[in-house]
Amino acid sequence: MSISYWWSREFLTSRGFLWLLFVFNLLGTIYGYYWYGNQIEYTIANNPLWQVIFVPDSPTASLFFTLSLTFLMWPKLLANYRGVRVILEALAVVTSVKYGVWAVSIIFAGAYQGNVIGWQDWMLVASHTAMAVEALLYVRFFKFGTVILLGAGLWTLLNDMVDYTYEVFPWLPVQLMDDLPAVRNFTVLLTLLSVAAGWFALRQARRS
Repeated sequence: MSISYWWSREFLTSRGFLWLLFVFNLLGTIYGYYWYGNQIEYTIANNPLWQVIFVPDSPTASLFFTLSLTFLMWPKLLANYRGVRVILEALAVVTSVKYGVWAVSIIFAGAYQGNVIGWQDWMLVASHTAMAVEALLYVRFFKFGTVILLGAGLWTLLNDMVDYTYEVFPWLPVQLMDDLPAVRNFTVLLTLLSVAAGWFALRQARRS
């Protein structure tokens, strides 16, 4: 088979490949919430309960994408839920790109300042890179428009505000704690760039 086939609509929306993506993303989501378990427990014990929803950033992004896949797998069955679909898809794109790139950047920034990268870090690098790539790859099959995309961006900016106002951002390598203002600024900038990337991918998809 040619290389173009592996990037084609025929292959990417095939039942078998969608199931494969669904299973891997679902397992990654479950593991992600487990990974955040200690921080979730700490937040519940020390912060107002409403802030917990803003703690597990990456697994929630993965959850958005996993749920978005169900609309590609069962389009007729879920046809009456278009409003839910476009919101989930837009959130999936913005947050998957944002937290995918963010996690990889933070891991390597910590390593640059002396943090030791272990096998779990390399696993996170691979999985979060995949998050960003798959989100942009599937924009052409999603139904959301620019307005919904901007709404997803506003939600993600709200997440940033809560994270760095109430200190519920993902726990960082200790080497980066003295760079917290720079991490915060990078995080907000990355949200804006993720919206822009989603918009550009959406524009290209509508042209094709």
